[in-house]
Amino acid sequence: MQLWLSISAVGVSGPAGYRGAILPRSSLSQRLALCLCAFLLLLAPSAAQAAAAISGIEIGASSVTLRFDQPVATASTFMLAAPQRIAVDLPGARMGRIAASGGLIAATRHGQYDPHTARVVFELNKPAVVSDASFSPDHLSLTLTLNPVSENLFTRAVRKGRRLFGLDDAKPVDARAPQRGGITVPLDPPKPLTVPPVTGARGTKRPLVVIDAGHGGHDPGSQSTDSSHKEKHVALAIAREIRDELVASGRVRVAMTRNDDRFLVLGERREIARRLKADLFISVHADSAVNTSARGASIYTLSEVASDRVAAQLAAKENRADILNGIDLGGENNEVSSILLDLAQRETMNISSQFATILQREMSPTIRFKDDAHRFAGLIVLKAPDVPSILLETGYISNNDDLALLLSKDYRRNIAVGVRKAVEIHFARRLAGE
Repeated sequence: MQLWLSISAVGVSGPAGYRGAILPRSSLSQRLALCLCAFLLLLAPSAAQAAAAISGIEIGASSVTLRFDQPVATASTFMLAAPQRIAVDLPGARMGRIAASGGLIAATRHGQYDPHTARVVFELNKPAVVSDASFSPDHLSLTLTLNPVSENLFTRAVRKGRRLFGLDDAKPVDARAPQRGGITVPLDPPKPLTVPPVTGARGTKRPLVVIDAGHGGHDPGSQSTDSSHKEKHVALAIAREIRDELVASGRVRVAMTRNDDRFLVLGERREIARRLKADLFISVHADSAVNTSARGASIYTLSEVASDRVAAQLAAKENRADILNGIDLGGENNEVSSILLDLAQRETMNISSQFATILQREMSPTIRFKDDAHRFAGLIVLKAPDVPSILLETGYISNNDDLALLLSKDYRRNIAVGVRKAVEIHFARRLAGE
């Protein structure tokens, strides 16, 4: 950061035409004191700019305007597929409480990508791209011009990746070249994936079960009606109980994707299971609904076609956990993409479905299930092509009766015992070749 002051008999000036208090010609010490105050004030803009809030979003027939309560210098956009979305990153900004739709925009999602960058995601009614972007002269607003395109052109825009809009003009800038007056915000490089420790039965020939506690870190998941309890904590407590029950059985090896309050993107969760060559993957969650009377557990297995509207809504909610963290959900690597097309995926889905049936049966004596408890949805976390996977919704955190059970040690143990029995039966059958 560069700081400078110009001292004259008239006043103090600084960046962007800043003018301080008028300085009298008399006292040099007074002038120096005022200069020091001005210098200290000039140290503040970086913190103030980091706190610029998005104060509003206006959507026109073919444009979107974001308004800020303080200047925002730069922005970048990129496209996301399945479903089709436009993401906007705003360094030096934070989110306000906003929502907007209309024109080409079906819905608006937003969140904090990191402490210094706000992210807004626009869900599209039909394929469209950002053809131009321009800041107002005072940088208190950013207008995106949207252009409807064909499916093929949208796919090409997704592949092109991020477009940056700098301080000097509204034209896209080259992310590889150093910029004057702006900053470059490339997608984060892939982080090394830490493989968790394996506990339980000894010997690599024992089946390995990976337990995934849903959400975590800055992604709290669902919350109780009074916001005092978060899904990420409930899921972790249940996942630990399941781990302990399986370890105590001595029949399987066990690993957890997370054993603390950390964030993992959905692809990392299933990739941990693949790298460990897991034989079974169980993702633990707690459901929520606007209707606070909804309650009961349910089990989901993978299908690109949702079994019902509720399953489709859950997939959209859970899959959205990645949208606000820079992940292109359509950007699987070639290896995974090719395997997903292989018939092995179908076999994995069949095994997952069989385990779900056993799990519901073994848990039912002590755990209340919803009607039609086994459902199918396109959940990203279940898409490991070679690891049978299920997502267990243990109850509704939005229902006070279910919440009381989920917070109960006895109920969590009942869940764990049911999982342990189902795991034992599942692998016994697999070993017998049934």
